[in-house]
Amino acid sequence: MDHKFYMSLAIEEAQKAYNKGEVPIGAVLVVDGQIISRAHNNREESQQALNHAEILVIKEACEKMGFWRLDNTYLYSTIEPCMMCSGAIVQARIENVIFGARDPKNGCCGSKMNIVASGIFNHDANIVSGIMEEECSKIMKKFFKKLRDSKR
Repeated sequence: MDHKFYMSLAIEEAQKAYNKGEVPIGAVLVVDGQIISRAHNNREESQQALNHAEILVIKEACEKMGFWRLDNTYLYSTIEPCMMCSGAIVQARIENVIFGARDPKNGCCGSKMNIVASGIFNHDANIVSGIMEEECSKIMKKFFKKLRDSKR
């Protein structure tokens, strides 16, 4: 798998979120080299707490594939998935989670805890981190700096 290629698509999604004033996180779900779904955070626009990029790609992939089990899939996320998204990853049986930057405050793929590869649930995913980390981190830092500056 060309992790950088798919992560660059997730970064494009994050940029869409940034442009809308959403926390800039993007995700892409891939099966057998085919992009099944792409999404970005849209909690503010939708006023839905669950509308994280990862949740949206999982939902769309299940709808497209007609099945809730997403075996043999690769989920690319610009930022380490949170507790909610990590739980959804386990429930959907996603096999591989690839993310760019760690989230030391909310990350649940190794930072705060490791839900997706803990060995205590009925499914574990493989984790690859640090793919295009600088680019993924940069858009988040830029977003939160802009947000802080606008409140001054």
